[in-house]
Amino acid sequence: MNILYRDDYLVSVDKPSGLLVHRTGLDAGETRFALQLLRDQIGRPVWPVHRLDKGTSGVLLFALDADTARTMGLAFERGEAMRKTYRAVVRGWPADAGVIDHPLKRMPDDMRSGREEIQDALTHYRALARYELPLAQGQFASTRCALVELQPVTGRRHQLRRHMKHIAHPIIGDATHGKGPLNRALADLLGLQRLWLHAGRLELRHPISGQDVVIEALPGAEWQRWCSMAGQEASL
Repeated sequence: MNILYRDDYLVSVDKPSGLLVHRTGLDAGETRFALQLLRDQIGRPVWPVHRLDKGTSGVLLFALDADTARTMGLAFERGEAMRKTYRAVVRGWPADAGVIDHPLKRMPDDMRSGREEIQDALTHYRALARYELPLAQGQFASTRCALVELQPVTGRRHQLRRHMKHIAHPIIGDATHGKGPLNRALADLLGLQRLWLHAGRLELRHPISGQDVVIEALPGAEWQRWCSMAGQEASL
């Protein structure tokens, strides 16, 4: 995998879409995982600091020792560890900018006795580009989609996917929270099926040095297909 950043305590990679972070019973058929691939690549154990969904690409951070992983995990729970910026393509044309303040229920495999099942969740979004694609949907002769920037303030499970569904602009390619027929039609049009969500930028305070660290991963070349389909020259 492409290593984006490495020092004595942390290492970050550009995770491709379709790769799980680590082994999970929810996808027992998978045999390749970012954690094991990176461990074998650098020849030492690694600990995931945060998670990305299987379909999400982009910046993924690991710790190189258990103490650093624990420190980062505690800071992350307090909302002090990192600031993440994503890009996504969503259905429809959302407002130019907005805030989604919508509590989320814990996922079934994350519920524990004695813990709150409903968690506060906050996401900022900003529309970057709007597309109108030559794909008929129902009574409409074309399909509207938008490229958006997403910044989660909290770190809830599937937060971005669930929040965009909440405001009726689900992320394209989201099999759980999106629209299946639209996802399949757009996959045929674009010649590629994936979750169109990319973790492009991670800003954090280094747990040892205290210095600010910025890690970035550009969207893959496939993202340019949206501009091409919409007849736009703008680069992603």
